[in-house]
Amino acid sequence: MFNFILKRLAVAVPTLLILIILSYVLMHAAPGGPFTQERAVPPEIMANLEAKYGLNQPLWKQILTYVTDVTTRFDFGPSFVYKDRSVNEIIAQGFPITLTYGTISFVVAVLAGCTLGVLAAVYHNSWLDYLAVGISVGAQVLPNFVMAPILVLVFTLWLGWLPGGGWQGGEWQFLVMPVIALSTSFMASIARITRSSMLEVLNANHIRTARAKGLPTRRVILRHALKPALLPVISYLGPAFVTMITGSVVIDMFFSTGGIGLFFVNAALNRDYSVMMGITILVGGLTIIFNLVVDILYAWIDPKIRY
Repeated sequence: MFNFILKRLAVAVPTLLILIILSYVLMHAAPGGPFTQERAVPPEIMANLEAKYGLNQPLWKQILTYVTDVTTRFDFGPSFVYKDRSVNEIIAQGFPITLTYGTISFVVAVLAGCTLGVLAAVYHNSWLDYLAVGISVGAQVLPNFVMAPILVLVFTLWLGWLPGGGWQGGEWQFLVMPVIALSTSFMASIARITRSSMLEVLNANHIRTARAKGLPTRRVILRHALKPALLPVISYLGPAFVTMITGSVVIDMFFSTGGIGLFFVNAALNRDYSVMMGITILVGGLTIIFNLVVDILYAWIDPKIRY
């Protein structure tokens, strides 16, 4: 198992370095720049700005300096738009908010999705199966950019039960609608994957043997069927978790939570390339880390993967 983890780490580290270099090159190749405005900036001022932020150096030297700062000091540099703030400070402000409701959404999606999928498979072709499939299909066709305004319309404007936006330190009233909007479509995907996998496992020979021995249905499901049925689900959970905690642009826009997604959109609109680079590397790093965690869990559940 230790050798398996070392092999995955040997792949993950170069992948992250390649991601940083390619992101920097693509950002540098984009038309315009962080100091491009509607009115042309005088050449003398432009030269001073580029010298201040090191943009007048050769591209290879810029990349080398940036990679060194990121890998040795975890420093993403200053923001080009917010003159008194660094990229690290901007990420430190928005990422904990997104991490909070993203993690809660992930837990809700996994618990609800796996429960629906298992019940639909165990009670196959019953009313419970049809109900679970109906809920999954209905949730699948309502992505977060559709669910968010519907929730605001119903629970804020019509019923007046929940605030329509804000954060207020993460109080539960401000968490309910972002969590529902973010977790719904992921819950549907998890439920569908769990149902299909569980149906396949329930027809396996070892399940027939367990039932022939007279084991209770609950023990057959929990001890013998659930673990192998979760393998396809686990492979989906890694990218899903990263998407929930970093790709929540719609949630931040609709509910004004102040998460990292809003900073990413503003950085793209304002051409604040340093902030875009910092968030891109953060997303890429989290993706690599959680894919590594998924690989380890996969190998732990199914020993054949190690070989």
